Amino acid sequence: MKKLMTMARQFRDDDNGAAMVEYSILIGIITAAAIAFIVGVGIYVTDAWSTLCTTLKSHDAAVTCT
Repeated sequence: MKKLMTMARQFRDDDNGAAMVEYSILIGIITAAAIAFIVGVGIYVTDAWSTLCTTLKSHDAAVTCT
């Protein structure tokens, strides 16, 4: 019976599960922020490229942008 009580106390005092959940949430937040940053940079580059192509086309009719 004493061994069972000791195991129950160890299980109650174990914080590894809570730490794992906290780290998982933190990794999820970091991943979401990284994806949002990459998408934002992609949108910025696409807009900059479109602006550059439009400017070049207005000055030279032979320019083709893809």
